[in-house]
Amino acid sequence: MRPTHRRLAATAAGLVLLPVALVGCGIGDKDEEKSAAKPARAPAEEAATRSRERVQAYLDAMAAKDVAAGRSQLCALLHDGFDLGATGPNGDFADHFQVPEAAITDVRSGPLGQEVRVSVSVAVGKRTVTRPLVFTVTRDGSDWCIAAEAPGAPVAPTPTGVAPTPAS
Repeated sequence: MRPTHRRLAATAAGLVLLPVALVGCGIGDKDEEKSAAKPARAPAEEAATRSRERVQAYLDAMAAKDVAAGRSQLCALLHDGFDLGATGPNGDFADHFQVPEAAITDVRSGPLGQEVRVSVSVAVGKRTVTRPLVFTVTRDGSDWCIAAEAPGAPVAPTPTGVAPTPAS
């Protein structure tokens, strides 16, 4: 079966117009090639960085007794519970607690988000106790927030190591 003259003409016209159509769709666009050459932060690196920032801001707020700053680091679902207990007798922002030292000891991926392990020293009067905590940080829409706080156990750092970050 021989192709007809019309079929050959249609195919040739399609091939001639293909590069124009592809450029119109953005394929082969030099700006796109440039952005692909310089990728943004890797998702895992961004998650670890954002999680560390959120928890550090929360630890700083605890040390400064800045309840509003601490609340702003939490996911919206935790706000009501935080409002009820943050300044209560056992709350993170209770008046009788002082936080002389708090440090992030590890950041790693967990089943519910990034797990940020911290060591927090709490002073009440002359007595100081250091406790490990684990904050779970997750993405909520386009932002990151603390989704949970729980007692933790000391954990050896990841093989790459994460240097502790003291609270300001």
